[in-house]
Amino acid sequence: MSTPRGLVVAKAPVPGFAKTRLAARVGARNAAELAAAALLDTLAAVADAFDECHLALAGDVDDACRSDEIRAAVASWHVFAQEGTTFGDRLAHAHRVVAGCGPGPVVQVGMDTPQVTASMLTAAADEIRPGRGVLGPAEDGGWWLLGLDDPTAADVLPDVVMSTDRTGSDTRRALAGRGVALATTTTLCDVDTIEDAEAVALVAPLTRFATAWSALGCEVS
Repeated sequence: MSTPRGLVVAKAPVPGFAKTRLAARVGARNAAELAAAALLDTLAAVADAFDECHLALAGDVDDACRSDEIRAAVASWHVFAQEGTTFGDRLAHAHRVVAGCGPGPVVQVGMDTPQVTASMLTAAADEIRPGRGVLGPAEDGGWWLLGLDDPTAADVLPDVVMSTDRTGSDTRRALAGRGVALATTTTLCDVDTIEDAEAVALVAPLTRFATAWSALGCEVS
């Protein structure tokens, strides 16, 4: 099997654009700072796990929090803009772009699991075989990681309704219809709410995310 590539699908951490559910509680700027920290943690883990890395980005890094750090983190990456109307469209497009860069499996993550480690990613990649991918379930019923031997199989994702408690099972069903079985890797908590942020900061206290969360202190309302 060819060497796996890493793919991050993310929003630029721009105030008012990223982490809007958190922003309702901590403010747009604080939410964007948390998003920036989560993105930087994710980029670091992916870079440690894979020699070839790709970032599908929505939004403008120039307007983002910690923009200089983000640019430095992806200096050697293939960075491209997301395309598509729905999130499923954008995911499928990102996988197609990476497929067009050459052969090999793709391990894709978002930016909502700053507790992810390189060892989690390489363990997930080790599950990939011809005809078998890997899914990292999220505690809310969605998923945080998708690994595919043939990334063009992600063309089924526009038919999956995202951000529901059935997204994980529906993704499995859609890929099974494409002839792809999915192994299961570590279940993680996505950071969408204040409670999620607190839980993730507690289990991963050495991350940039935990530091940013701690810095909020009494600013959380």
